[in-house]
Amino acid sequence: MIRIEQVSLQYGAAEILKNVSLTIPKGGVTALIGPNGAGKSSLLSLISRLQSLQAGSITIDDLPVDTTPSREMAKKIAILRQDNQVGSRLTVKELVGFGRFPHNRGHVTQADADMVGEALKLFDLTDLAGRFLETLSGGQRQRALVAMAFCQDTDYLLLDEPLNNLDMYFSRELMRLLRWIADERGKTIVTVLHDINYGGGFSDRIIAMKHGQVVADGPPRELVTTETLRLIYGFDIPVTLIDGQPVALPFTK
Repeated sequence: MIRIEQVSLQYGAAEILKNVSLTIPKGGVTALIGPNGAGKSSLLSLISRLQSLQAGSITIDDLPVDTTPSREMAKKIAILRQDNQVGSRLTVKELVGFGRFPHNRGHVTQADADMVGEALKLFDLTDLAGRFLETLSGGQRQRALVAMAFCQDTDYLLLDEPLNNLDMYFSRELMRLLRWIADERGKTIVTVLHDINYGGGFSDRIIAMKHGQVVADGPPRELVTTETLRLIYGFDIPVTLIDGQPVALPFTK
């Protein structure tokens, strides 16, 4: 369980997060949505200790994120950042293998090799395993980065905009795979998404943020409504049902 209690974050005069309190139970897929500057990525970065807490507390399975040793926390959570900086002369297989480092500290075992092989297969990267990252498209590189996070084999997978650079086919396939990972492997996935329909179609819960605060929280069938989307995004978005699933239509006039 991820427990967030009265978390605030400020840079100079800018309030990024304002007294956020949330509990995310173990298991399933939770989508963080909201307009640009809502605080979604900042909240994810605090959970994953990419930046330090200023106020409030965050625990993961009762472990305080600000005081738990890094090696222990690296076996608990894996993170996909928006701005991943990785060496271009790495191969896809080498990059994915870095996900095993918290477990093997550079001494690769057969279990590590098996996990890397599985990740390459699941993320449709087997044919790209020997390619250098600099030769990949943005979408191929993004899939490799998500595969590296998966390969860390943690209970919690935190993904900041994992659909960046992915076309429609691979966006759908990645969300289907994340759904499978949560259901079949018992992982807890928390992901920042900008497409409300991917959030509605594949998540168990949507947490909507605006101006550094949580403004809506609930299952997709309750949250994906014209009224709630107006509150979040500031304009009327028609919503229709397709096979019982609410679908937002922001492009309609």
